[in-house]
Amino acid sequence: MCSEGKNLECINELYADNVVSKEMPGGDISGKQNVWNKNKEWLESVKGFYASEISEPVVAGDFFTAKMSFDCTFKERGRQQMEEVCVYQVQDGKIASEQYFYNMNK
Repeated sequence: MCSEGKNLECINELYADNVVSKEMPGGDISGKQNVWNKNKEWLESVKGFYASEISEPVVAGDFFTAKMSFDCTFKERGRQQMEEVCVYQVQDGKIASEQYFYNMNK
């Protein structure tokens, strides 16, 4: 879904109501609606995408990870290239936590 740009739909369908999201540093939030709002705000902060990519998932038990990369222009910060490693934990068939480790270059 993410590779098709359906990030918000992904949250609606796959995330637990009490999901915990961890950004670095210290941007932790919890709750499905709060995570959805955070993602919507991020998407709205982007003026344009030039490229985006997500790797195939690597699964280990209740966890999976993927690498995402973006080349985009933000309304407030200009054009940036980003790479991030995303780590997700699944409990009872829903994503219970997400954590992002990223690097941004201008």
